Amino acid sequence: MTAEPFEVSVTEAEIADLRDRLRRTRWPEPVDDWSQGLPLAYAQELCRSWAEDYDFGFAGRLNAFPQYRDTVDGLGLHFLHVRSPEPDAFPLVLTHGWPGSVLEFLDVLGPLTDPRAHGGDPADAFHVVAPSLPGYGWSDKPAAIGWGVTRIARAWDTLMVSLGYPRYGAQGGDWGSAVSGALGEVAPERVAGVHLNLGSVAAGTFDDPTPAERANLEAEHEFRRTGRGYWKFWAWTDHEGHPGDALPRQKILDEISVYWFTASATSSARLYWESFAHFRDKVTAPAGLSVYPRDITRPSRREAELRFTDLRWFEELPHGGHFAALEQPASLVEQVRGFFRLVR
Repeated sequence: MTAEPFEVSVTEAEIADLRDRLRRTRWPEPVDDWSQGLPLAYAQELCRSWAEDYDFGFAGRLNAFPQYRDTVDGLGLHFLHVRSPEPDAFPLVLTHGWPGSVLEFLDVLGPLTDPRAHGGDPADAFHVVAPSLPGYGWSDKPAAIGWGVTRIARAWDTLMVSLGYPRYGAQGGDWGSAVSGALGEVAPERVAGVHLNLGSVAAGTFDDPTPAERANLEAEHEFRRTGRGYWKFWAWTDHEGHPGDALPRQKILDEISVYWFTASATSSARLYWESFAHFRDKVTAPAGLSVYPRDITRPSRREAELRFTDLRWFEELPHGGHFAALEQPASLVEQVRGFFRLVR
């Protein structure tokens, strides 16, 4: 394998085409609240902003970090590879989810790779590899079925070994939690531990549920009822009624722009067809779980231990939702550092 340097490029013609389409939008007639997706007024304002005053600089922000593409198992993969200046840094593969991208990690890359420059302990430094999932962003779109969670985990392991990392850690949320958990199963001799900020577990398994466990079961029932559609930057973030309370509009539009300019809305969703059942696969590797209060599921420690058989880190955080790296980057950095001190 020989990785080739890569830079994201968005042309003025592509931006002009998007702006023209946005200005010609044919608007639907939705309900006035968030129960069936975006309220019309919010959708119109978001699209107006995207067309008129959004800063299309996400490419430059990504290009500030070293990026590469390589072919693994017949598929072209895009990834960030940010090496730490610390000689004893520990390798870590970060995996994003849906509807996200490697842009999620831009605010955590500096503190993770160079803690000395960000007021941290240099002993906590990581060499970070952050790939774009198959069918997402600037990775290739699989032309045939079979690119599920386990195959992605094997590809990540091949990539890490090819980069000179025979022992490493894994971290992720959403699909990244499923891939990171699978990594510990496909390469147990190399994966020192996995840290997740989504712990999908079987709720309602105890006869004496605590109030928190009953709340988690209610949240799962609500997700089954209404949570498999509509707009996730509202439903899954820690806000006070408006998604802008949790995430700046610029970051929301950055993520949406990735899907538009890479034409990956359909190809990214195929992973659900491939692997939706794998969110609760058993994880036997040393594991850490950080539970954010507005995530999809918020298990108790004893619920989590039914899935994570070697759970060495468990913390419930006071603020944040499903998109921890975007919503609470400083908190997530501290959680990752804390867990990997135990296993690196």
